[in-house]
Amino acid sequence: MNNKDSYRDWISWADEDTKKELLAISDEKEIEDRFYKELSFGTGGLRGVMGAGSNRMNKYIVRKATLGLAHYLKETYLDDLDRGIVIAYDSRNHSHEFAMEAANVMTSAGIPVRIFAELEPTPVLSFSVKYFHALAGIVITASHNMKQYNGYKVYDEYGDQIVPRIANKVISYIDVVTDLAHIDARGNNELLTRLGQQTVAAFLNAVYKSSVLKGNVSPLRIVYTPLHGAGNKPIRGILAKAGFHDVHVVKEQEQPDGNFPTVKSPNPEEQSALQLGIDLASDIKADIVIGSDPDGDRLGCAVLHHGQYQLITGNQIGALLVNFVFSHRKSDKTATLVKTVVTGELGANIARSKGVQVVETLTGFKYIGEKITQYEQDPHHTFVMGYEESYGYLVGTHARDKDATVAAMLVCEMSSLYKQNNKTLIDVLGDLYKQYGYYYDKLVSYTLPGKDGIEKISQIMKLLREKVIVSHIPEIKDTIDFAVGIGDLPKENVLKFVMADGSWIAARPSGTEPKIKFYFSIKDNDENQAKIRFAQYINVIEDKVINLGK
Repeated sequence: MNNKDSYRDWISWADEDTKKELLAISDEKEIEDRFYKELSFGTGGLRGVMGAGSNRMNKYIVRKATLGLAHYLKETYLDDLDRGIVIAYDSRNHSHEFAMEAANVMTSAGIPVRIFAELEPTPVLSFSVKYFHALAGIVITASHNMKQYNGYKVYDEYGDQIVPRIANKVISYIDVVTDLAHIDARGNNELLTRLGQQTVAAFLNAVYKSSVLKGNVSPLRIVYTPLHGAGNKPIRGILAKAGFHDVHVVKEQEQPDGNFPTVKSPNPEEQSALQLGIDLASDIKADIVIGSDPDGDRLGCAVLHHGQYQLITGNQIGALLVNFVFSHRKSDKTATLVKTVVTGELGANIARSKGVQVVETLTGFKYIGEKITQYEQDPHHTFVMGYEESYGYLVGTHARDKDATVAAMLVCEMSSLYKQNNKTLIDVLGDLYKQYGYYYDKLVSYTLPGKDGIEKISQIMKLLREKVIVSHIPEIKDTIDFAVGIGDLPKENVLKFVMADGSWIAARPSGTEPKIKFYFSIKDNDENQAKIRFAQYINVIEDKVINLGK
């Protein structure tokens, strides 16, 4: 069916509220955007704007995905279905509703479900799948996206987001579900179990095993904001367990609220999201501000330095954690750091200087999680830490996904330790730059929504593959196209342009948003020179690629 036929089809069978929403649409482009395709699996699952339509997040799309997953589990684990699955959800609008839809479809299909009684962070779900020896996990979240979005992420039996080879199998089962009107979502309460704080307590005990200081911390005044999300209780719990009791929560952002009324976007990467925390910190003279995103897997940070609160980037937090964790760990030739191909080089170079193996994966924490599972059977590698530039970190193997809870504990521990020596995290960063060289890491995104946007992004990647920027940036010495397959990495639509001094530029269409992202890692003598080079490179990209792609 074309988009108009699909639109009329939905009106013929959908519930009254959905029909009312669809009939109120008068814009042909809006109908096209809602129905020109079905919402597809991206980074481990579904993510999209909430609303009625095949290209939107709604209960019918959740039911379809869940029934497909149920069929996959039945055929893959025929004699083991009593292990069931685990479901969690965050604070977003409709998250609890979508979680219950998934639970009802799964139990109607005869598969037991453990579902959390209240919202919990994504890493708690990842932990719980393995903790309960479940077959799979589902978490309803759109991470740090704006309030209009929600999503559906699937985890394998190890607690890892499903990687392409598994996702493709699941998708094949989802694709054959075509009758959305008659999916059984009545549920079976006999197969439904509610999980409470006992499971969360087990998670916190597992997180605490990665503590470096084990409670031997000096006083540190902390401001924390959960940004209306799921991180509040677990992160405050782990900070107390680690010995931090001078913790002040931003009251305006403490309670779960899917409208995220105090921020434009609940993204702890942005200063605007942390601004209320910075304001509170200024009032009470706090040492550090930390903030987690709605599903509690990413952590942002601002540090009091010379009277001003300075944001630290994801790459910088990662490098600081690498230095802190591996400086307090006994030498071990199997110790391994895993980073993505678009994560900056400072942390990797610090790790190598300490005798740590560094392994690169494609973008997406699912690939880092996959390495953890692989290394459990590999005597040559011990996973210690993984991180990506987008503010996601994991230390330890309690989860198979990024975890703001363990990151919050360790960021505060190292801040406490350095404070004893009258240093801030900014001071320590300066020391690392002196030792390893200065790196300017920057992400620039271009949002191109709708069907036209997808075509524009495809055109931009085509121009990049035609080496348009290579001819205008003579420093580029090598082009790596991950779409053709590099080493043992899966094929992915990512390009990386590498320079002789180790600097690089990477381009990647987002798997979860209508964006194309450009990553820069520029090594130079100082920040000013690196920023001058960045300005030159971004001008070339916008002039020769982005504008031509519009």
